[in-house]
Amino acid sequence: MSRRRKPVAKPEPEARRSRGNAQVAGHTLQSQSVGALPIINSILRRLKLHDFLSEALPEEDERVRVPAATGLLVLVKNILLSREPLYAVADWGVLQAPDLLGLTDDLIEAFNDDRVGRCLDRLFDADCGSLALRVVAAAIREFKVSLDELHNDSTTVTFHGSYPNATEEKECRGRRTPAITWGHNKDHRPDLKQVLYILTVTADGGMPVQFRVESGNTADDQTHQTTWDLLCQLSGRRDFLYVADSKLATRENMAYIHQRGGKFLSVLPRTRSEDDKFREALFREEVKWEPLWVKYDEDAVEETILDRFSVSRQMTASSEGYRMIWYHSSVKADVDALSRNARLERAFQQLRALRERLRSSRTRFKTESQVWEAVDRIRTDLDVKELIVVKIESREEEKFRQASRGRPTEETRYVREVKVRFDLMYELDLPRIQRERLRDGVFPLITNMLDKSELELLWSYKKQPKIEKRFSQLKTDFSVAPMHLKSVSRIHAFLGVYFFVLLVESLIERELRQAMQAAEVKSLPLYPEGRACRYPTARRVIDVFDNVQRHRLESPGNAPTVLITELSPLQRQILKLLKLSPETYGR
Repeated sequence: MSRRRKPVAKPEPEARRSRGNAQVAGHTLQSQSVGALPIINSILRRLKLHDFLSEALPEEDERVRVPAATGLLVLVKNILLSREPLYAVADWGVLQAPDLLGLTDDLIEAFNDDRVGRCLDRLFDADCGSLALRVVAAAIREFKVSLDELHNDSTTVTFHGSYPNATEEKECRGRRTPAITWGHNKDHRPDLKQVLYILTVTADGGMPVQFRVESGNTADDQTHQTTWDLLCQLSGRRDFLYVADSKLATRENMAYIHQRGGKFLSVLPRTRSEDDKFREALFREEVKWEPLWVKYDEDAVEETILDRFSVSRQMTASSEGYRMIWYHSSVKADVDALSRNARLERAFQQLRALRERLRSSRTRFKTESQVWEAVDRIRTDLDVKELIVVKIESREEEKFRQASRGRPTEETRYVREVKVRFDLMYELDLPRIQRERLRDGVFPLITNMLDKSELELLWSYKKQPKIEKRFSQLKTDFSVAPMHLKSVSRIHAFLGVYFFVLLVESLIERELRQAMQAAEVKSLPLYPEGRACRYPTARRVIDVFDNVQRHRLESPGNAPTVLITELSPLQRQILKLLKLSPETYGR
């Protein structure tokens, strides 16, 4: 599932409890980490996540020492702050201020990986998908999040190991578990099994509003109708704009949304006939482009152009009658050209290697069809089949050998053997490449919206990378684990915990950025060397508060003294923007 860490020996309870403590001449100093816990707790309180968990989770035996709701919140905080593996969460917890974790000293001692696993069992039994929708509905009201525009995409969560008991979908305690199996791996690891993680975020702050975990072999185009129904249930409306990638643009998906009063926006797949017709018009120079938008670098000191967008005013419609708009991006044109050149270079390298194999005396290519099969495999895999012209030449090589053993004499008979050898001749199809260059930077959007301009639709689609940012945080900041879980139900629940983590992280970013805008603060010095950051991320904010600790000094005959790390001006500024008191922070 993720990178493995070396197992560490679990300390004894007394050793755990003594961590962070120092004793000198009867004086005891206890140091505990505060970090960004108060900031996280402020978001969790507004989300009322503990209340939702307590209501939804199955009733527990009174002998349970750590309530499941409390354990799951500790897990959320650990992933946000430290990303420790499950077996190390307890050791991490003893170093934190227990009241900020929602635990007492006794509960910290009782917290271990077995109890975390049982907490995940209860979350699975409570249906974490439905629970997430209830939490998000409350978050929308509390934080006043707009649902006018929602962006959907999916990624794969990759697993190491065989997982032989999870190769098919099954029923577990009355709920369906996904199959951990092979599929189209978006981490470029087709050798590993996976599940599909589907996520929807708002255009307003990129807040996650819905997630699902599907079997690893589920096709993306089969997920949109169910997702759209869930979003209608969440928002209580159908007129929001649903934005997704080209897998949305199937006849069935678009008709499903359109016929139910919904709105959609997607990229038209290259496999559609409308795409070929427009690109033929490009080749005939029948398409006229008009400037639409110039994107500037907001962080640059001098005016710097990042991209230029143009639009074709030629009115086109899909075969179903939906509106199609054709755009041209100068940056995409450069990227397309570089990608094509790189693919051609790789193809030539592989064709040269194939040619050497054909010339070898030990070649295994016996027929021309075998050679063509190898050539087509190279060109198809690199998507250059029509850009390289290949010619296969064959020649006969004759060889004479003795019909019998022994030293040759005048009467020795010889047998003639003929072998067919092949050679490759290949070159670029320059006219075809010239046609491809005309297509560089071109992309079509398809929608059923008629009341939005070409620029508004482009801006809506350009927000799609917000969901890619959440996937990036899921796989880089949090590394989706280490999990070390064998139970599919626990894995499913753990991915639900990650949804809550992404929710908290997005709300920290949204609250801080909105506060900066209201206070007319253009940037914060969050980058190394105090460099300006216009759009702070939760990761940077959490790192800024990493040094904050609480120290408790106990002296014989005196009341305990509590000291908090002195906050820096930057830390104080962030707290004021988030409407938290620097004077009471961590106390």
